[in-house]
Amino acid sequence: MAFTPDPSVAIILVNWNGYAFTAECLRSLRKVEFPDFKIIVADNNSNNQEGQKLKAEFPEIILIGNSSNLGFAGGNNTGIRRALEDGYSHVMLLNNDTVVEPGFLGHMINKFKANPTLGVVQPLIYFLHDQNKIWSAGGKWNQLFCRSITMGDRKSKEEYPVKDKELGWATGCCMLISRNALLKTGLLNEAYFAYFEDVEWSLRFKSEGYTIELATDAVIYHEAGASSKKKHAEGTLSASVFYYHVRNQFFLIRKQSKGASVVLAASYHLARFLLWMGYFSIRGRFQKLKAVRNGIKDGWALPLQKAELWR
Repeated sequence: MAFTPDPSVAIILVNWNGYAFTAECLRSLRKVEFPDFKIIVADNNSNNQEGQKLKAEFPEIILIGNSSNLGFAGGNNTGIRRALEDGYSHVMLLNNDTVVEPGFLGHMINKFKANPTLGVVQPLIYFLHDQNKIWSAGGKWNQLFCRSITMGDRKSKEEYPVKDKELGWATGCCMLISRNALLKTGLLNEAYFAYFEDVEWSLRFKSEGYTIELATDAVIYHEAGASSKKKHAEGTLSASVFYYHVRNQFFLIRKQSKGASVVLAASYHLARFLLWMGYFSIRGRFQKLKAVRNGIKDGWALPLQKAELWR
């Protein structure tokens, strides 16, 4: 479908035992100033029938009830498939622990009108509970070390003046994607489950010739890590967070690095993760120690999988 003067947007939220966050996000989306958008909530088999409760409180949403926890990648893909089936010209991924400004969507759509090669737009994202501090002003990709760097991270508005610019990658916290870019590039890679799937996806969009840009006039606020910040035996973050982070970093190295740069990138990140293991050993956090070890092993041993194309 070619871009039309009157674009339509499907906004996808994934909910997994995060009713309060999702409800607050939906309340902010009710105030959005844009003529044609629909919200799709993909519920990843939450407890206490959270999906049905959200549908009862927000009857305007399309609810997709997944039978298991498909992770960030799989949960969003169920929403993306529905959005493409319904013919929307643009699809947005939006974390459920965000609150949006009413005009954010219009500012993001305007970027597409000005640039026919644009595939993805990211808004300027601040911390929800410290709205003078930047959570993300876009991503920079360091190919040599296979590093994804968040620009403006924890800087104040005064410390880090922002401007619209091309990005190396966009965060899955909020990214607006054109239909054409999705059809050509494919869906999120579900093998990642969670963490770095947005980086891998962004690099695929760019390899297909699409650009990624920051829209500084589009502003949202992020709770940051609400789904992973829960009380566990070994601290706030669960061991699985570290497993997926480590494993998926090595997935990226195997896919993106070539020749001697594989050794350089792998050595750099392995050194980082060995320091993590040393810290967890000293602190007696043996579940996290094991998770990092398994992440290293699986990151190199598991076969790399390709993402699906829609139809």
